[in-house]
Parts: sequence; C-alpha cells; structure tokens
Amino acid sequence: MVIESSPKVRLTPEEYLAREREAETKSEYFDGRVYAMAGATETHNLIVTNLVMNLGLQLKKRPCKVYPSDMRVRSRAYRSYTYPDVTVVCGKAEFEDDRRDTLLNPTVIIEVLSPSTAGYDLSRKFDHYRSLESLREYVLAAQEWMTVYQYVRQPDDRWLLTAYQGRRAVVKLESIDCELPLADIYDKVEGVEGDDIDRALSRLKEERAPYGA
Repeated sequence: MVIESSPKVRLTPEEYLAREREAETKSEYFDGRVYAMAGATETHNLIVTNLVMNLGLQLKKRPCKVYPSDMRVRSRAYRSYTYPDVTVVCGKAEFEDDRRDTLLNPTVIIEVLSPSTAGYDLSRKFDHYRSLESLREYVLAAQEWMTVYQYVRQPDDRWLLTAYQGRRAVVKLESIDCELPLADIYDKVEGVEGDDIDRALSRLKEERAPYGA
C-alpha cells in the first residue's frame, strides 16, 4: 500500500533522493510527489522470498544479479523512483551515482500484486518501467489467487502478455534463461485460490489505482 506523504509539497528528483537516503522508511517518487510505502503482508513477503531464492539459485554462476525490494530503480522518462519487489540485471549494472543504490538498467522486474496497488502496477507503473530500454520482461504475481502475468518486450517494442495459472504452470523467463514454477513461487503460501485466469485479470483491472491513476 502507498500513501501520498505531502500532497502540497513537490520535490525535485535531487531533493527526493537526498531525503530518501536519510529516511528510516521507504517512499517512492513520481514527478515531484512522494508516496510512503506501507509494510507488506506475510503472503507478499513469502512470494518475494520464493522468487529471490529461486532466481538466485538459477543465476548463481552467471553474470546476473538479483535484488530484493530495497534496490531503487529510476525511470528518467517519467521522473520516477520505485522499489520493485524483485529486480534482475544481467551484464554490468548501471547506477545513478557512486552510492550504487539506484539502478538504471534492469533486465527483469517482478511485482507482487496487492489489492491497493494492482491497478497501478498494471497501468501507469508499467508505463514507467517499459520506458527503460534495458527492460525485457515485466512479471506480476497475484497474492489472492495462483496466477502470474508475464509481459515480454517484442522486437517492434510491443509487449506480449502471457498468463499462467495453477501449480503445474511454469513461467519461462527467456531473457535470463530461467524458469519459475508456480508451485515454487507460492510455496508455503496459504489460502491462495486457483482462480480462473480471465476472471482474475478482470478483477485486477477493476482494482482502484493509487496516485490518481
């Protein structure tokens, strides 16, 4: 969940970054406005942990790095700073400055959807991410049902959507040559429904998007 911290106060990217580096809690930044990030649920944390562990093992001896949600990502085109739940970069990681805490060239970004942010993750936030030339795949894992959505950048810059549902499904991340079985993504996660893909996607689109989206 995210809440606008100071609706009447607008900051430059430089002002936001200076404040963020001194803050005790995380906030995201979108074109002058700052949004505080609330804590995550157990389900959210379990899914993120499973994703980081699985990707880390598969990429262990390869020139790729997996970052959890403390790695900030910047989109210059949209003047935004965000904290994706999981970020993968292959090749040389590029950072905004010598602090090496703001990544510029992610290869894969994964978000775990929550009821309060699902609409935004599927719309305006995706706009921010796909403006990153390095990004090849954008993946969203639902919390309330065992469904994963994968957007893959095509040669003509279109994004191809594939939805996966159920324990036998396997997400193939071709850009980093990794596989994510849904049984592993949702390991130890309780109360997840085996919802119909079309119904799940429809429910996601109906969620109210934050930040005025």
